[in-house]
Amino acid sequence: MARTVTILGLESSCDDTAAAVVRQGPDGAQILSSVVHGQGDLHSAYGGVVPELAARAHAEKLDICVMQALQDAGLTLADLDAVAVTAGPGLIGGVVAGVMCAKGICAATGLPLIGINHLAGHALTPRLTDGVEFPYLMLLVSGGHCQFLIAHGSDDFTRLGGTIDDAPGEAFDKVARLLGLPQPGGPAVEAEARNGDPARFAFPRPLLDRPDCDLSFSGLKTALLRQRDTIARDKGGLTRQDRADLCAGFQRAVADVLAEKSRRAIKRYLTQVPAAPVMAVAGGVAANATIRAALQDVCAQTGVAFVAPPLALCTDNAAMIAYAGIERFLTGARDGMDLSARPRWPLDRTSPAMLGSGKKGAKA
Repeated sequence: MARTVTILGLESSCDDTAAAVVRQGPDGAQILSSVVHGQGDLHSAYGGVVPELAARAHAEKLDICVMQALQDAGLTLADLDAVAVTAGPGLIGGVVAGVMCAKGICAATGLPLIGINHLAGHALTPRLTDGVEFPYLMLLVSGGHCQFLIAHGSDDFTRLGGTIDDAPGEAFDKVARLLGLPQPGGPAVEAEARNGDPARFAFPRPLLDRPDCDLSFSGLKTALLRQRDTIARDKGGLTRQDRADLCAGFQRAVADVLAEKSRRAIKRYLTQVPAAPVMAVAGGVAANATIRAALQDVCAQTGVAFVAPPLALCTDNAAMIAYAGIERFLTGARDGMDLSARPRWPLDRTSPAMLGSGKKGAKA
């Protein structure tokens, strides 16, 4: 009989403080509770996340999230098998807050401590929600990251390509600021684009002239800035329709690039001859309906199953961290009280860093 494992997960890598309890049993994984405290109101006046404010808010909210997650699950700390926590990558102050909270719980209870790569949490989410078998193709697309990965195992990933500059979510946030829209920028741009004409402006599709799976979104953002300035100069400002058309054109360009690069990644993935080919997508940008639809079309055309987690599990959450902890726990992985918070932590540790490297290690 398969062992039943129950793990508490903590997540605090950016601006969401989260705790969750996940149980793995003979019938699969079950999310017993998932609590997320967002910090949108805290950072809204600054046009983006302020790391110091985020770290302080995490320190104030983590214990509250843990108590709420246990209460919602109807459990106590004594019912747990381990504590999993995001140990990187992310804003270092927030990661430190989460790691120290997890260490405190483990020191007090004797529970095992398991450090989790935040990106692995996203990358393993399709196994939590859909029981996807290895190997599968993963598009991790969020505010800080964009990578095509082949997931061979819970700690075994091959990167096929990724962004060489801005991640899509970061580009959406910057576009929102350029157009006077609220943060987070992804939902704001998507909402504005619903009333826009995506064909009005001829925005570029960066790097489609290169045969690989790498992406770039910085130039696309700059193209929108120049188009905005041209309209403002010629007309004395932007109308609501101008803004909607800019958003729609930008969103369509991002979707087109991701779709074509996904097609190329699928071609490389299929050389692995998976028994049941699957492409999964996770990360905050995966919540964008236009982008999801474009990716679904590519998968339908190539005969690959498409899997996307529920929207609540696309953005940062602790259920994915708890589940990744279960995968590591079942392999015998444990961490000591010397577990370090890491601002950088690439999933594929054999490929060259795409965004450079330094004293703190490879960025991605």
